[in-house]
Order: sequence, then C-alpha cells, then structure tokens
Amino acid sequence: MPEEIINRVSQSALNTLDLEQFFPKESIRIFDMKPFLFMELILKEKDFRDALTAIDWSVYRDSIVGIFCSADAVIPVWAYMLVTSYLQPYAKEVIMGDEPAVLRQVITGRIQSIDPEVYRDQRVVVKGCGEKPVGDFAYLEITKRLRPVVKSIMYGEPCSTVPVYKRLVPGK
Repeated sequence: MPEEIINRVSQSALNTLDLEQFFPKESIRIFDMKPFLFMELILKEKDFRDALTAIDWSVYRDSIVGIFCSADAVIPVWAYMLVTSYLQPYAKEVIMGDEPAVLRQVITGRIQSIDPEVYRDQRVVVKGCGEKPVGDFAYLEITKRLRPVVKSIMYGEPCSTVPVYKRLVPGK
C-alpha cells in the first residue's frame, strides 16, 4: 500500500504575509514644478500663480500625488504649499517627492498602520516573490513592526523559508 502524501506546509501554523497587499491600488501621479519655473531655474511668483490657476486639477482626482522639482532650483516652501492647496480637494493624498519616494512613504505608512497584535505569538512568513516591485525597505519595515510580538519571522515561501528571527524562550 503506497504511503499517503501529506502536505505539511498547508497544515502548518504559518501565517503568510504578502507585502504586495500594502502596495497602493490608487494611481500615483507626479506634479513636477520644473515646467512652471522661468528658464527652469527661477520661480516668479505672479507667473507661477497664474499658471496654477490654468491647470485642470480634476485630472488628479482620487490619485496619490507626489510634488517635486526635477530641476536643480531653489523652490520656496510656500510654492509647495500652494500646489498642495490646489491638489488637496482632488487628490486622495499629497506627498512630497518623486514616484519612488511616494511609493515608499505610502507602503511604509500602510505597514505602520497594521495592528501587530493580530500576529502575536504567530510564526510569520513574509512572502519573498511577487508581481509588484515592493522595495527592500518594506521588508525592513515589516520586520520592525512584527518582531516585538511574533514567535518567528521567516522570508520566502512556506515550502522554502529563510529564518530571520526567532523569539528565545526564557529558561531554555
């Protein structure tokens, strides 16, 4: 009689965490200040204000918008504030930075907002491969968030993991 094949991975008490779940579903749009600068170097207040009033801000509706300047120019703080005041009624969120910086801030914020108690005393596998480009920073952030409460953290897939952290049991 052949031995029954048992899937020990599916029967284990591992909790798999896919960091792609923290990736924004909203579109990320970028507002670059460079086109609004005189000679792409100098911000002229009147021209800048006039240009902003001509923009159809509704194109940013429900997006996460990053504001930055791709030119090596000195931008006064109030200019970022002014752009934000135009974007805020439309954008879901307004963040300072280019697309990688925006993505990093959004994912980090979402990881920090999870309740670590949900994972208390659990063995967690942080999924290592996926479809979306989740940055290395996200793995660092999830480790910082969960390490104080979990029994262990592993990286990879439940069938092939790399141990990252294991809580030591006092007295053993």
